[in-house]
Amino acid sequence: MIDPTMEKKAASVFPTTFPGAPVIYLNTYSDEGKQVFDAAQAVGCPPFNLVTVSDLAWNHDMALWDSPAAFKKGEPFTGGADDYLRLLVEEIIPRAEKESVGPPAWRGIAGYSLAGLFALYAIYRTDVFSRVGCMSGSLWFPGFKEYVFSHEPKRRPDCIYFSLGDKEAKTRNPVLKTVQENTEEIQSFYQGKGIDTVFQLNPGNHFVRGIERTVVGIQWLLSR
Repeated sequence: MIDPTMEKKAASVFPTTFPGAPVIYLNTYSDEGKQVFDAAQAVGCPPFNLVTVSDLAWNHDMALWDSPAAFKKGEPFTGGADDYLRLLVEEIIPRAEKESVGPPAWRGIAGYSLAGLFALYAIYRTDVFSRVGCMSGSLWFPGFKEYVFSHEPKRRPDCIYFSLGDKEAKTRNPVLKTVQENTEEIQSFYQGKGIDTVFQLNPGNHFVRGIERTVVGIQWLLSR
């Protein structure tokens, strides 16, 4: 267990004994790392190290820039993603990888909801990740689609996984209802650049089977 106490984040390492196995960094809303790792083992994922970070200030650490609340009673977004990413790269990753057996074959970053948005954004701000899992990613976030279309990643990703619930766009909320259209356009954009990518539509809304959907994305990244 790693605890960068100064930043009030908690990171947990779920290691494999296989030398050089890849590592996936997963930002979590409610510390569901062990559930994800156990579920990944249960479905027979290849050996990998999982590092999860919790105790996040969700609407700050995962928010790319300032943006109004997406819901009437919701909190506004205060863009802290760059600061958090700096902490992840400079402090959390080096500490976490001291516990693994040898340097990883590759690093991936994954997340659900706002953490899926953050995972995709991260490759535009750092070159340490080569695979991305964006599960039910908040790609409705104002300005993000335009950002993707007008910026270059720090390194060309090996592969990117996208998924969404088939009811997520079925809402009267004018911001959230763009999520499927934006996800499909962004995925097509990467596909057009020759990047190995897929978009999977799952039954249900945003809050259905989050652990299972996360594991499916991780399994896809590990299979490439």
